[in-house]
Amino acid sequence: MDPAVCREHLAELFREEAALLVELEQLLTREGTILEGSDIREIEQTTRARQERMGALARLEEQRRSLCALHGFASDRAGLEAIMAWCDPSGSLTESLRVCAGRAIRCRELNDRNGVLVTARLQRVESLLGALTGRPTRPDTYGRRGYGVTSIRSGRVLGAA
Repeated sequence: MDPAVCREHLAELFREEAALLVELEQLLTREGTILEGSDIREIEQTTRARQERMGALARLEEQRRSLCALHGFASDRAGLEAIMAWCDPSGSLTESLRVCAGRAIRCRELNDRNGVLVTARLQRVESLLGALTGRPTRPDTYGRRGYGVTSIRSGRVLGAA
C-alpha cells in the first residue's frame, strides 16, 4: 500500500474515532445525570447506546491494528507511532491522535464517575435490604475455611416474605 493511501486510511479512522468519542462522552455525561435519578428505562437505553459506541470503538481499534500488521508494524502504541512516521512524515495526523487520546481520557473519567454512582446506589440498596430483613445481604468477613461469617447485628425484622 502506498504511504499516502495508508495516511488517508488512518486519517479516516481518527475522524471516525473522534466522532464516536464525542458521542460516547455525551452519553456518559447523560448517563451520570440519569444515574442520579431513578429512571430505569433511560438507564437501560443509555447503557445500550454506550455499549454500541464501545463496540464501534473496538472495531476501529482492530482496523488500526490490522493496518499496522499489514505493513509489518507492531499492533501496539509503538507500532502506531512507527506507521504514522512512515506514512505521515509531516506529522499531520499527530493532532488527531492527541485529540482522540484526550477524549478517551475524558470518557474514562466520566465512566469512572458513573461507576462510583452505581456502586453507591448498590450499597444503599443493600443497606436498605439489610434493614428490612434484619440481616446483611452478604457476609462482612470470611472464616478460616472461606465461608462468610456475619457479624451479630441488632435490628428487628420489619417484614417477612
